[in-house]
Amino acid sequence: MTAPRIAKIDQSKLRENVYYALRDAFTRGEFAPGDIVSLRALADQLGTSMTPVREAVRRLVAEGALIDTPSRTLMVPPFDSARMEDLKKARLALEALVLDQAMDRMTAANLAEMEAILAVEPRGGDTTPDLQQNYDFHFALYRQSGSEVLLPLVEALWLQYGAYLNLIIHHQDAGKIDQHKHHHEIIGALARGDRQAAHRALAADIERSFQVIASDASTGGVK
Repeated sequence: MTAPRIAKIDQSKLRENVYYALRDAFTRGEFAPGDIVSLRALADQLGTSMTPVREAVRRLVAEGALIDTPSRTLMVPPFDSARMEDLKKARLALEALVLDQAMDRMTAANLAEMEAILAVEPRGGDTTPDLQQNYDFHFALYRQSGSEVLLPLVEALWLQYGAYLNLIIHHQDAGKIDQHKHHHEIIGALARGDRQAAHRALAADIERSFQVIASDASTGGVK
């Protein structure tokens, strides 16, 4: 397995920085369902001792990004169709609520920020969806909601959903996905103040990411 990309961290706030570096890696799909995670390997990549990594991993286990197996092996939760369906339903419900609150506070500057995120060209002509760009777009929108209750819940869902993103990004059809089709539709709807269109575009964006995996699962292509 190719080592996940995890940035070295600032040592001044060691415990929190280790946790956020790992959480970011999980959210961006650096780990796949069923991956075994080594504390030593994570510590080496982060350039830290084992102690802050162990503490961060405990938090990630509590948040559902990892499971501590009976053999004490740390593992990303294996692929599970029912769990994936639950994540999809939860995302559709919660992100729609956040979108509603964000629309009520939307400004021209917010829309310009979201447009700027989408305008960044992929490096080297890479056609694979950019998961960091996708995250940046969605949370530039969601943060505008100002919700101290819903935002942490959405972040927790994305943390658990990251492993499924890993499957999407390595899917044979990943390069054919028009990553920003629905993102541009969302911006257009926000600019017009069209709430229904914004909801349709967001739902289509969320549904599409699950459809790629669900298709493989139904034919036995995902284990």
